[in-house]
Amino acid sequence: MLDTLTRRTTRRVTARTAVLMWLAVAGPGLTVMLADTDAGSLITAAQSGATWGYSLLLVQIVLIPIVYVVQELTVRLGLVTGRGHGELIRERFGVGWAWLSVSTLVIACAGAIVTEMSGIAGVGLMWGVPKWVSTSAVVVFLVTMVSTGSYRRVERIAIGVGLFEAVFLVTMLLAGPDPNQVARGMVDMPLSNPNYMFLVAANIGAVVMPWMIFYHQSAVVDKGLTVKHLRIARWDTAIGAVVTQLVMVGMLVTVAATLWANSEGDASLDTVRDISSAITPHLGDLAGRVLFSLGMVGAALIAAIVASLTAAWGIGEVTGYKRSLEHSPREAPWFYMVFAVVIAVGAITVLSGVNLIQLNLYVQVMNALLLPTVLTFLYLLARRALPDRFRLAGTYRWVVLAIIAGTAGLGVYAAVIGIVGGGS
Repeated sequence: MLDTLTRRTTRRVTARTAVLMWLAVAGPGLTVMLADTDAGSLITAAQSGATWGYSLLLVQIVLIPIVYVVQELTVRLGLVTGRGHGELIRERFGVGWAWLSVSTLVIACAGAIVTEMSGIAGVGLMWGVPKWVSTSAVVVFLVTMVSTGSYRRVERIAIGVGLFEAVFLVTMLLAGPDPNQVARGMVDMPLSNPNYMFLVAANIGAVVMPWMIFYHQSAVVDKGLTVKHLRIARWDTAIGAVVTQLVMVGMLVTVAATLWANSEGDASLDTVRDISSAITPHLGDLAGRVLFSLGMVGAALIAAIVASLTAAWGIGEVTGYKRSLEHSPREAPWFYMVFAVVIAVGAITVLSGVNLIQLNLYVQVMNALLLPTVLTFLYLLARRALPDRFRLAGTYRWVVLAIIAGTAGLGVYAAVIGIVGGGS
């Protein structure tokens, strides 16, 4: 009897310890994946559903294992080496190559911040709030949060606001998509159409983003994780990959089942409010707008946090300035200055009066064009910067190479076909 009680107590203690360990380690993967489904990504998914119905749904599903493979390599590099992505490139390939890599990062981060600010500005306009008011409020919120908190605090806030994206899973179910239309759309892929290929590139760039790699690797290092946390970190990444693509699927299906299905394929989106109109018929005007606003603002805020921090981390890894959230602004002035400048650039661009929907689509296509450089460095580091036990090798090496080459190649090809052919 005593032995039985001892075993039960031991199992309870072991289970409790495992849960506490999971909660302590998990976070960077879910954070970066929720940020992956940012305002620009949601707008891209919505435009895909409005223009092509379910024809881009299969792309979203196929991207689940692809984004996991990419981010798992990132996690492996960070946990095993204890260094950020830019720092590793500098050590292995030299300062020149490191600056090339970080240059693509800064471009991607600037584009991301613009899309996040534009998403929030679009939501503000729905409620009659001027652009300058909504963007200024975001700038103040982000600067205050980051300059007064630790990494763990920032991570908790980021996940908290990012989880509002789950609203689009609810709207997908309420939209009641026609199973027959979904099935036909999954196999109807007009690859010869430039407009379709433009959105293929945009969807690839909306899911496999350059700044995700830099952020994820720097985040696990800044959080103090080591190689002993690799298994949990992989699960954290895998769960995040599924969640982020479910949200993208939710937005695409919601808009396809409402705007596209009821417009005989002639729907278009010109403003963020147009996307909201796909939700309001099922939830009512007020409830629909509130839920849409929460989902869009949550997606934009978490991505704004991640993208702006990534730029500050990445440049610091090449230049060598202090770059941790554990340092105060006085201790790491350059880190916080870069963070603030990136946010300011995004706000100013949005206030310039550009078309927010088209701006977001072009930013995602730009991400697709940057993938060859970013993914090549990632693959080479996984081959050269890791000890034998963790190095990318064997059959899996060739699988990863095929995935990376195929994704980057398709992204660039689709972008070129879409742009040259006049797609948008």
